[in-house]
Amino acid sequence: MNAAQWSGQLAMVTAALFAGAAFYVNFAEQHARLYLDTRALLTQWKPSYQRGFIMQASLAVISCAFGMLAFLLTYDWRWIVGAVLIVANWPFTMFIIMPTNKLLQGTMPEHANEVTRGLVEQWGRLHAVRTALGVLATIAYLWAMT
Repeated sequence: MNAAQWSGQLAMVTAALFAGAAFYVNFAEQHARLYLDTRALLTQWKPSYQRGFIMQASLAVISCAFGMLAFLLTYDWRWIVGAVLIVANWPFTMFIIMPTNKLLQGTMPEHANEVTRGLVEQWGRLHAVRTALGVLATIAYLWAMT
């Protein structure tokens, strides 16, 4: 296996890990937390978000770096497509999701109310875009591997 192949495979694997983790959050964790009362919902969301952010941000950057390396080694533009899709999670999170995150992080659990619940529901819908970007990046990398 040459350097282009291993870098491409690592780009695809880390994108798939990102997509899988994001899908789990939307499919399982978000739905489960919505069964909690509003105070418990926010109490659960806060540490979950903190841990998930670290993991998913790292996977997005690593996948992008390997995708760009695969491009530099092959000059196949399809690697850039995957790299751009996976790293698009960063600006999407910073500019679109972060205002919701800041409102939720700034709310004390004892002050959680129906507005808080609505924000967590909105956060879940926004997070679904991250899942889609991860899936699309994985597909683009698989396409580049063919």
